[in-house]
Amino acid sequence: MTQRAKRRRDERTHDTERLFRAKVYVSLKKGLADPQGSTIKEALESLGYGNLTRVRFGKYIELGLRAKGRGAAEEKLKEMCGKLLVNPVIEKYSYHIEEGRVR
Repeated sequence: MTQRAKRRRDERTHDTERLFRAKVYVSLKKGLADPQGSTIKEALESLGYGNLTRVRFGKYIELGLRAKGRGAAEEKLKEMCGKLLVNPVIEKYSYHIEEGRVR
């Protein structure tokens, strides 16, 4: 297939798909030690912030993706989380998907 033909095919595909922005929040499951959170808590306390009771460290991931609809976008996102973005043994995640322009 030529480059030109590939571009035309991609353009047709993009015309039927919509843009979505997904925000994924990843954190350790309850009950697991959080060494990064402990280190951050100690560092903040050494800076004079002694009123902390707990610090948990996590990840925030923002993705722009194309899909035919919200359901398809959610399905793709869950696949990505299960395969790469989240370690299901020690981490949990939540997400928010919004349709529209991806920056």
